Amino acid sequence: MGKTAIIDGKAIAAELRAAVAGQVAALKSEHGLTPGLAVVLVGEDPASQVYVRNKANQTLEAGMASFDHRLDAATPEAELLALIEKLNADERVHGILVQLPLPQQIDPGRVLVSIDPAKDVDGFHPVNVGRLASGEKALSPCTPRGCVMLAKHAAGDLTGLEAVVIGRSNIVGKPLAQLLLKENCTVTIAHSKTRDLAGVARRGDLLFAAAGRPKLVGRDWIKPGACVIDVGINRIEGEGGKTRLLGDVDFEAAQGIAGAITPVPGGVGPMTIACLLANTLEAACAQAGLEAPKL
Repeated sequence: MGKTAIIDGKAIAAELRAAVAGQVAALKSEHGLTPGLAVVLVGEDPASQVYVRNKANQTLEAGMASFDHRLDAATPEAELLALIEKLNADERVHGILVQLPLPQQIDPGRVLVSIDPAKDVDGFHPVNVGRLASGEKALSPCTPRGCVMLAKHAAGDLTGLEAVVIGRSNIVGKPLAQLLLKENCTVTIAHSKTRDLAGVARRGDLLFAAAGRPKLVGRDWIKPGACVIDVGINRIEGEGGKTRLLGDVDFEAAQGIAGAITPVPGGVGPMTIACLLANTLEAACAQAGLEAPKL
């Protein structure tokens, strides 16, 4: 095998954000429309706080309006639902994102269902899940959308390729499989109960690791020349209490066997926020009865 190409998620995400910003500028000048994204954070989860701050910064950098709502960890569910109802009715807001995880007293299912499907830029509302599954136009979850973009960047046209997705979550695994079917891949969803998981993984021309287990995918799990997209973000405490980020793939072991691979960090992560901005732009266009731009 030759050298393994590193898929630069940061650079690809920057290109997408620039394309979104260009389209936002055109929307403003031609239609007087500024896409707006409302992000709601309940509680003080440190990782969520960093993530929400990054989202707000990148939303403003793309020329969009950012509506930040921070609620106390003890906020009752009814109060959060009332805020979502207000955002659903606000014409300046085209996308609504409620940051997960939520505190114990709030049912995430009830919250996600309360968001207007047209403003559901996370793609988690059952209406968007159903539309995606039936091949209709839908707002699709940001991380799976980013994964497919990275795979296309590395492998070109995905038609006819065998794709293996390790992980069956509603947030990544299932929607990712639907998006890959849309790209005409032959898709297998594998998981912790799959017999001979390594053997199944090894069939993939495209291998997506989204199991949430550090270094699960070893060298012998990867088909020579495969494109490997590592969705895992596992925080591991190292020496001196320092936190390291590890993916679901043993990155070093994959060198020389994978044709291309995403690093952690710097692979899928940056694509998630870039795709959130793309979803917000598309939601704004749909709500205004305009055709969504090709990104």
